Amino acid sequence: MLKRFFDIVASAIGLLLLSPVIALVALQIGRKIGSPVFFRQVRPGLNGKPFEMIKFRTMRDAVDAAGNPLPDSERMTPFGSLLRSTSLDELPELWNVLKGDMSLVGPRPLLMEYLPLYNPEQFRRHEVRPGVTGWAQINGRNSLGWEEKFALDVCYVDSRSFWFDMKIILLTLKRVVARDGISADGEVTMAKFTGSKTK
Repeated sequence: MLKRFFDIVASAIGLLLLSPVIALVALQIGRKIGSPVFFRQVRPGLNGKPFEMIKFRTMRDAVDAAGNPLPDSERMTPFGSLLRSTSLDELPELWNVLKGDMSLVGPRPLLMEYLPLYNPEQFRRHEVRPGVTGWAQINGRNSLGWEEKFALDVCYVDSRSFWFDMKIILLTLKRVVARDGISADGEVTMAKFTGSKTK
């Protein structure tokens, strides 16, 4: 109850105080990348239940001759890279937090297509609401391998508390300033998860 109350209050205040920043970023995306300014995608939430996550758009809608999207490295824009490195692209997720789809702290919501690929232990990351930031994010973010990232997610599930959340939020602010772990080696963000080595 305390966690949800904090999520509601903090996300509402955040949306209010950051509204000028959100408006400015949206304007710049429209100018530099084009519309729509928001990226919407269905992601798995609590217990794997789908919800529509909203972020700021960071990539162009570029496709090859067959109509398939180009690799992330070819669609990412310099302004999009700046948004990701400063985590400004995540600001619209405060709306998801306010609605109850997400929490400020929890395992990051990944792709729906990953659900059948998790082993039972890894699937436990869905025992809590997904978060804007999380234990894995402040311990390496996209520089971590999938197995290590999921282990940290489950560690959070088993160790979660209000004060643990406060610690993660403070460490997240430090990580954002340092811009650590934005991408995996050789990737714009991170390579796709193709399945666990252990079942």
